[in-house]
Amino acid sequence: MIAFDLRCGAGHVFEAWFASGAAFDQQAANGFLVCAFCGRTDVAKAVMAPNVAAKGNRSDAKADAGSMLRALAAAQAEVLKSSSWVGDDFATKARAIHAGDEPTTLIHGRATPAEAKALVEEGVPVAPLPFPVVQPDKVN
Repeated sequence: MIAFDLRCGAGHVFEAWFASGAAFDQQAANGFLVCAFCGRTDVAKAVMAPNVAAKGNRSDAKADAGSMLRALAAAQAEVLKSSSWVGDDFATKARAIHAGDEPTTLIHGRATPAEAKALVEEGVPVAPLPFPVVQPDKVN
């Protein structure tokens, strides 16, 4: 895993984790990057300070980062157990729940960057999941 500082066109800076530099490049090329604050899709890598290793053994820090990522993945998996997959209908379902037209329930699914931006602008409480979710209709 690698962390990059990202910046949107509005100047918001946030950190995102990727499996590799190539994974970042692929997501950027496909338009999958969305600002965590405003939903803008004009997101690029921000200037970062170099990672200069400190003196001494840093293996504890690496182990802590790995533990934190495993805990985050486990927390996401636990939340998804009580969440319903709605696939490409995510934006429509999220709006209906927000408007009170459907019962309040946890959902997850796919949204285009434009749909995600529109949801944020409309005040619909949504957030990207930290790790990709493989659903039955996406398995080869």
